[in-house]
Amino acid sequence: ELVPRPHLIRRLQAGMNCKCSLVCAPAGYGKTTLVSSWLHTMDEEAPALVGWLSLDARDDDPRRFLSYLIASLQAAPLTRVKVFRRDLEAPGIE
Repeated sequence: ELVPRPHLIRRLQAGMNCKCSLVCAPAGYGKTTLVSSWLHTMDEEAPALVGWLSLDARDDDPRRFLSYLIASLQAAPLTRVKVFRRDLEAPGIE
């Protein structure tokens, strides 16, 4: 049975005025359920662009992390993301 978390849904909704919101908690704390519930409450007239990124201990390499982050944002039509990906893949970036 799901635990309703209206206060967290309100915090995510308030974050719509920010450039980025981060949901971070240990495994099993309901992050997926929370974000899914929040997305279901969104107004269909004003959809949000959402990227999903899951990390584990092997993702401590900055290049790998940034590659995963960029991949999670690929659905967003952001020119900056495409430019950043090109810069990340440039020779000499470690």
